[in-house]
Amino acid sequence: MAEASELSSPLQGGGDDYEHDSKETVLLRYFLQEWKLVKSLLDDIVSARRISDLSSVHKIRSIMDKYQQEGQLIEPYLESIVPPLMAIVRSRTMELGAFSDEILEVIKPICIIIYTLVTVCGYKSVIKFFPHQVSDLELAVSLLEKCHNMNAATSLRQESTGEMETQCIILLWLSILVLIPFDISSVDTSISNSNYDGTDEPSPLVVRMLDFCKDYLSNAGPMRTIAGLLLSKLLTRRDMSKAFTSFIDWAHKVLSSEEDNVIDHFRLLGAVEALAAIFKTGSTSVLLSVVPVLWSDTSVLLKSRNAARSPLLRKYLVKLTQRIGLTCLPHRSATWHYVGRKNTLGENISSHATNDSDQLNNSVNMDSSNACQDTSYPEEEDMDVPDIIADIIEELLSGLRDTDTVVRWSAAKGIGRVTSRLTYSLSDQVLSSVLELFSRGEGDGSWHGGCLALAELARRGLLLPIRFHKVVPVVIDALQYDIRRGPHSVGSHVRDAAAYVCWAFGRAYSHRDMKNVLEQLAPHLLTVACYDREVNCRRAAAAAFQENVGRQGNYPHGIDIVNTADYFALSSRANSYLHVAVCIATYDGYLHQFVDELLKRKICHWDKGLRELAASALSSLVKFEPEYFANVILEELVPHTLSSDLCKRHGATLATGEVVLALHEHNYVLPTDKHRMVAGIVPAIEKARLYRGKGGEIMRSSVSRFIECISRAQVHLTDKIKRSLLDTLNENLRHPNSHIQNAAVEALKFYIPAYLLSNENKGVNDIMPRYLEQLTDPNVAARRGSALALGVLPFEFLAKGWKSVLMKLCSACEIEDNPEDRDAEARVNAVKGLVSVCGTLTGTGESSTFFSGEDGTALFLFIKNEVMCSLFKALDDYSTDNRGDVGSWVREAAMDGLERCTYILCKRDSINQEKGSDLELNRSDSSYFDTSLVNNLVGGIIKQAVEKMDKLRESAARILQRILYNKTTSVPHIPHRQFLEHIISDEAEFKWGVPTFSYPRFVQLLQLSCYSKFIVSGLVISIGGLQDSLKKASLSALLDYVESTGTEGRDDSQMISLSLDILWVLQKYRRCDRVIIPTLKTIEILFSRKLLLDMEAQTPLFCGGVLDSLAIELRATKDFSKLYSGIAILGYIASVSDPINTRAFSHLLSFLAHRYPKIRKSAAEQVYLVLLENGDLMAEDKLDEATEIITETCWEGDVEEAKKKRLQLCDMANLGASQIVNATHAESKKVVEKRTVSADENASYSSLVGSAGF
Repeated sequence: MAEASELSSPLQGGGDDYEHDSKETVLLRYFLQEWKLVKSLLDDIVSARRISDLSSVHKIRSIMDKYQQEGQLIEPYLESIVPPLMAIVRSRTMELGAFSDEILEVIKPICIIIYTLVTVCGYKSVIKFFPHQVSDLELAVSLLEKCHNMNAATSLRQESTGEMETQCIILLWLSILVLIPFDISSVDTSISNSNYDGTDEPSPLVVRMLDFCKDYLSNAGPMRTIAGLLLSKLLTRRDMSKAFTSFIDWAHKVLSSEEDNVIDHFRLLGAVEALAAIFKTGSTSVLLSVVPVLWSDTSVLLKSRNAARSPLLRKYLVKLTQRIGLTCLPHRSATWHYVGRKNTLGENISSHATNDSDQLNNSVNMDSSNACQDTSYPEEEDMDVPDIIADIIEELLSGLRDTDTVVRWSAAKGIGRVTSRLTYSLSDQVLSSVLELFSRGEGDGSWHGGCLALAELARRGLLLPIRFHKVVPVVIDALQYDIRRGPHSVGSHVRDAAAYVCWAFGRAYSHRDMKNVLEQLAPHLLTVACYDREVNCRRAAAAAFQENVGRQGNYPHGIDIVNTADYFALSSRANSYLHVAVCIATYDGYLHQFVDELLKRKICHWDKGLRELAASALSSLVKFEPEYFANVILEELVPHTLSSDLCKRHGATLATGEVVLALHEHNYVLPTDKHRMVAGIVPAIEKARLYRGKGGEIMRSSVSRFIECISRAQVHLTDKIKRSLLDTLNENLRHPNSHIQNAAVEALKFYIPAYLLSNENKGVNDIMPRYLEQLTDPNVAARRGSALALGVLPFEFLAKGWKSVLMKLCSACEIEDNPEDRDAEARVNAVKGLVSVCGTLTGTGESSTFFSGEDGTALFLFIKNEVMCSLFKALDDYSTDNRGDVGSWVREAAMDGLERCTYILCKRDSINQEKGSDLELNRSDSSYFDTSLVNNLVGGIIKQAVEKMDKLRESAARILQRILYNKTTSVPHIPHRQFLEHIISDEAEFKWGVPTFSYPRFVQLLQLSCYSKFIVSGLVISIGGLQDSLKKASLSALLDYVESTGTEGRDDSQMISLSLDILWVLQKYRRCDRVIIPTLKTIEILFSRKLLLDMEAQTPLFCGGVLDSLAIELRATKDFSKLYSGIAILGYIASVSDPINTRAFSHLLSFLAHRYPKIRKSAAEQVYLVLLENGDLMAEDKLDEATEIITETCWEGDVEEAKKKRLQLCDMANLGASQIVNATHAESKKVVEKRTVSADENASYSSLVGSAGF
């Protein structure tokens, strides 16, 4: 589409005056950016006179679909697109004949393109360029007949084949052709072959069109609407009176039919829609004669079961109702209509700046004209209004109460159109009926329909300013409409429609008439714009305010407010509450309105998140009038904290705390009675037992936030209340809900320094021992909360017993021995608490006496030797449960902790170097952050950066980036720092979580021996994992690295290093299936690509190491994926020309007698492939016999038969069959002994097969 940034294209030529540019240049600049491509495709179609390549249709459709919301950009090009295409349709139809089979194949793709233009620009813009020669009428009817008889083939296809589009385009073409200014019978050549006598009977051509249209009226597609359009143009001709009467009779039968099936329902929809189109186009004199019959049918249908079930039918019936009413009312120029001025924003500003007196005179003239209009009202009371109008208006008013928006919207437009033809007194009665919809007994649908009707009346000048005193209060109520329905509320559509009414007021009325109204509406509009829950309502209210400011002239601070509350600023609810509203509140007249909105509607809102946001918003307004908030707002909020309504007491508790904190931050001192009132809130809540039952968890979190606020505000508390609040926080710390725990921890962080540091009361000194004891509590919630609580204790609490605290937290970071006690969240919190305690102990400043002696040295040595070790262990936490890899939470917290502890140790080293402390520089371990530590740190983080979880890879790369480029604390001793900085640059926009971006960079670290083992241990997890996209990206990066080392002319050192690292992984993670299985899969993939098998002297060593590992890993294993990968690896090794292949082949043969049939079959397949590739394993004369045994034997059958065949193969290969058998029996014996010792949940073969997915 045309974008503002693209207006600087070279086509502009550098100037701003475009009036002398050619039309083609202007179109290219502003509208269809793909016009060159579209034009080239169209030229090809026109030159070939058909569409030979269907891909061109798809290209044009895909281009046009982008302009669905901006169809006006395509309209300048319709003249260049539509006529050539329709000319092809016309000429090819004349050449080939309308009834030929080839014609449809020619015109269907063309009609798809034209129909796409219709959907984008609308049919009215497209049909203007259709050919309309008189001779085309018969041609089009014949073509329609051909299309009508074909069957659509699109039910199971994604792309249309053109049948529906062709029918729509031909019907549209006919809707133009039937407007010829001649009698249709005069151009109907079929009359000569029929019995047409030339009377009023319709000609055969008309009969054919009528029959086709009636059929299409039963269709569920767009042909139904277009057929109704064609009928409205055809039957309203003067020479169609007989055909019109016949169709009305047919429609009467359809409307009065009691059949209830799908086809009849669609026929009913089509008939009503066609009648509505006819009443829109036809002349009054013709239509009045059929009004009684059709109105009788319509009124009955409106109350029928069919209408109750179908919103679309009700919409068409309402549309037909209003058009019947317009037919019955004469056209008249009503002098009582309000006529406003159409001013722009610039005109209003200039007029107010220079022509104030002229505006006053204009307003006086308007008043005088209105006064004159008042005198003419009685003269218009003599208007003869048909009795049917009362019934029609009543049905339209009922339509405003409908449950569906489309029906209400149609009824509202009908009310506006019918009222425009009534007298003032009758229109005032309609307005009074509309206002009755806003009673409290009506539902949300009535309020919405009433707002739409008011907007239509205002837009058409039918709502006079003398009625504003009745209408404006109703609109204000609608702007605040929000009715609670169970766990949610309804009313957003009503508020949106009310904003539309305000928008219509701004466009319809002059400044003088709207001055007082705008003063009433503006605060409410801005309240909705800032504080409504729904973004569409916020934007609608802001648009209405903007329209009024622009149309009505100089409204105080109007432009500034419009710039603040723009479309994008209101998209975020938090931004609207906390920033936009605060900016608007600085202007006079809005603060108290905003505060009342938050207090009365948002603090007690059903949405918990909105209540929390409203409490924060209320506190952000305190700075404007602190005295008002302290004396009025607090007095109103405190009683609500004990309300029986959960939403109200939750919001009031949060708001009270936020207001008290805001008053403290703005240096307002609360009086003593207010301190006592605030201090008694939590005890009163506990006394009322509001933690129990429904909403108890919500109240706990709000109470914790309240305690945090009063702690930060230094509210005076008695000793009893202090102990009570501490007990409350301790209870919340033990709660299983993590949100409650986190809120309690945040409160404790401020509560202890504020009230307990200088307190010598009993129970204060046992806070830390209690939390330490809870670290080993069987209750996992207690362990989680106590670990976080230890992390927020102040320095004074931790200084004396820091060592025991750190030791306990280090122990809590480890995986529990008892599987039933394991809890990932507890370990995560222990890691966070451990790091926080280290930060608290070391963050008190270098001048502290704590660091001047041995305690300081011991602390940093403990962090280096114990804390960092615990964090490295946590970095290797890969525990899982039914939620998945829960150990990833621990690893993520451990990486953050390692980063923070690294800065702590490096800062200490830099301080020691600056001071030149003899106490520490003379020690052999003077550096707290040495090379081995940094190597494990960087290596551990790099390992996480190449593993399988996107979030962890992103986090690891960001942490490594911060360590390398930290400007406040330099991290020394990083090996190959320049190479790392080359790979990980200091740019924030890098997407490290994207595998295709991160893996190619980190794989380059395989060149560095200090990091290669970490890279390989993480990379095999990704390559051998289950996620295809990750596997593809990581494997591609590794292969690219291997190929680059080969093309750069290097030796095999890189491959040798990679093989050694893989062997290291196999040894380090022995019997650890989490790593071994993907490692075996990685080896299998590399072997399949002929890698690691041609390293000369290293290949036998590598293959021998792999075989040693397989001998251990495949022994008695039940994992099918491990067995499949191991067998495949044995096959690859057995295929190489080296003495090691005999060992692999003998191991492979042992699987031919495996207990699982699928494994025996897989092993047989590998043995067959090995014998084909490596004939040296067996004598040539026995090779054919061996392959025949392998292929003819049913390896999934009897195991004893398989064992006999395996012995034959061993004899043929001259392998020690007896040794293999003895080894197999020894392994089986070990397996039996192991089964008797341990009870395995997968002990049975059936459970194994079930778990393996076979």
